[in-house]
Amino acid sequence: MSSKDMSGQDISGTDTNHTTAQWVVDPNVDEHDPGIREAARLLLLGETVAFPTETVYGLGADARNTQAVERIYTAKGRPSDNPLIVHLADRAGLADIALPGGETIDRLLDVFWPGPLTVVLPARPGALSPRVTAGLPTVAVRVPAHPAALALLRAAAAPIAGPSANRSGRPSPTSAAHVRADLAGRIAGIVDGGPCGVGLESTVVEAVGGALHILRPGGVTAADLRRVLPGVPVVAAAEHTLGAAEVPRAPGMKYAHYAPQGRLTLVEGAPGPVAERIRSELAAAAAVGERTGVLTFAEHLGRYPAGFADVTLACGRLGDPATIARQLFAALRQFDEAGVTSIFAECCDESSGVGAAVMNRLRKASAGHILHA
Repeated sequence: MSSKDMSGQDISGTDTNHTTAQWVVDPNVDEHDPGIREAARLLLLGETVAFPTETVYGLGADARNTQAVERIYTAKGRPSDNPLIVHLADRAGLADIALPGGETIDRLLDVFWPGPLTVVLPARPGALSPRVTAGLPTVAVRVPAHPAALALLRAAAAPIAGPSANRSGRPSPTSAAHVRADLAGRIAGIVDGGPCGVGLESTVVEAVGGALHILRPGGVTAADLRRVLPGVPVVAAAEHTLGAAEVPRAPGMKYAHYAPQGRLTLVEGAPGPVAERIRSELAAAAAVGERTGVLTFAEHLGRYPAGFADVTLACGRLGDPATIARQLFAALRQFDEAGVTSIFAECCDESSGVGAAVMNRLRKASAGHILHA
């Protein structure tokens, strides 16, 4: 069965069992838009629909419907013990699916909702499919800050489970084209609202024992959280791998994620030695027939003149870490499109802005392949 977008372009995947519709929507769309209404209708029928958020594209399903949620896991090839984030149209819907989180959480929601912050709360018994929480007594929830996402959520008038709309382990999608590349033929539809603004998934936090724990760094930084919570300890995300029997408390904590098809190696150290090490590694990789790539930043692009690598990409500017976050996943996908088999990436400063979130994603994408210059 083939699938076509609204212009008639074939967007079928290699493992098709759906006709994947696509609705291109205006950036300021509301819930009365015909495409939004059709996408909401499909969600309420138990289908899966991808939609844009300010962070990345999500793959939505009715969080109350176990069969619908199962379709997310099937489409993505997602491990069954990896919990899902539930998206709401507004804060008013929170009481329907979760128990109160206390003063600390309330202060965060006052400032960061709608926005790229997910909070982990005690789940209201019986309100959601148990597949959403992966057997945990908690649920991860957020209200996105994207007009198309909010329009879809209002039109559906339901809590929508929405992990990133990519095949599990692949770089997260920041455009509808990325979703099509991974999931066409596997899902019912795609709401195309243009490129995502933040480019990295939401920050996930949980209030435990008088402290706020960052379970996954993202668009809201530790510094942002500390400004809002003076006197509350904010514990940074732990960079460790969970054991096979451990259930992750939030998405992105256990499994390899965000990986390009080629082998990604991070090179840590001062800029000069890092560039020297990367150039040496590129020569060695090319000598054994690898197609090579470099992931650097605009300020360092001149360190890799033409000929050192088959593909060299400047991923944003070190002087503006938000640009790195916005471009990271698209850059990793560009290496795939170019058939690069061996990628060497520079690292960015983790001490300010979204640098910690960028490096969290790069370490997971590299599966621990790290060199020191």
